[in-house]
Amino acid sequence: MGAFGLDEMLADLRRLVEAESPSTDPEALRACAEVVDDLCERLLGTAPEHEGPHLVWRRPGDHDRPVLLLGHYDTVWPLGTLAGFPFEVAEGIARGPGVYDMKAGVVQALHGLASTTAPAVLVLTADEELGSPASRLLIEREAKAARAVLVLEPSGPGGALKIARKGVAHWRMEIEGRAAHAGLEPERGVNALDELANQIKAIHALADSEAGTSVTVTRAGGGSAPNVVAESAWCVVDARMWTNAEGERLEREMEALPPILPGAKVRVTGGVNRGPMERAAGEALYERLRGLGYDLPAIAVGGGSDGNFTATLGIPTLDGLGAVGDGAHARREHVVLDEMPRRAEMVARLLDDLAAGG
Repeated sequence: MGAFGLDEMLADLRRLVEAESPSTDPEALRACAEVVDDLCERLLGTAPEHEGPHLVWRRPGDHDRPVLLLGHYDTVWPLGTLAGFPFEVAEGIARGPGVYDMKAGVVQALHGLASTTAPAVLVLTADEELGSPASRLLIEREAKAARAVLVLEPSGPGGALKIARKGVAHWRMEIEGRAAHAGLEPERGVNALDELANQIKAIHALADSEAGTSVTVTRAGGGSAPNVVAESAWCVVDARMWTNAEGERLEREMEALPPILPGAKVRVTGGVNRGPMERAAGEALYERLRGLGYDLPAIAVGGGSDGNFTATLGIPTLDGLGAVGDGAHARREHVVLDEMPRRAEMVARLLDDLAAGG
């Protein structure tokens, strides 16, 4: 296994971070993808395939169910953020937009792959921060052909690995009432905002704190004018759950919510976007890594990642293998540089162990 040089990894990280890549800017994504192309050619010998803005690199040769390494190179930071939040290194810490989530993880993946000949596929997507609407089918296709999935998303506190993630669901509820003059004849209207208030109580009642299921109305609106009984209203719902059974329950109950006010109509669209990554998906890989001498903590977290997609398919999935640091999506975003070579080596050793042990 080759050496992992921090200076080289730091130079690669600088290049990636300084190639700003907001999810909604195709030109910026294209420029960042070219940097990834160059890094792959230098470190791995070949450039990745491009499937739209998404990148797929494959180990040449016969792939007998390779391991899938999964990550993304898009960030939440708008173009121009570098001007006020530049890439900086001080006292063993690197800062900059996207450095922790998750460009350091991309660098670690590339350097890890460069030090092993194990069969592997690397998928780097360009829309993870948007919920992976365009890359989901690509991720699921590659996962179905893999023996395991290693997700290079950032680690938890203290470098913790993520062996479970909550599933994520989103709904939009639209309410149709009946307009009327609010001063002259309000009794002839059906107030969609009144119905919305009733529905919000019913929606929040679907939560189950004992099961760890949260259901939260996060946005709402309605009405047309100060003197008109509201003819329409809407709200957006976010839900998180630990099990597929809870996700299925929420889908049934959200879709079955009845109108409460006579004459009101309720329409619900949406559902589970990322199913839960249940503990069973990651525990065996976690124990395998511990057997290699990496006795890192393991945690379950409420946020979702693309690993949710692969775990829901029944593919063994271990998450949080990426950068050690903190501050995702905030200006305190940073990575601990000394951990980058160690994490790259950890991924390489796990790839070799999976290749050798089936």
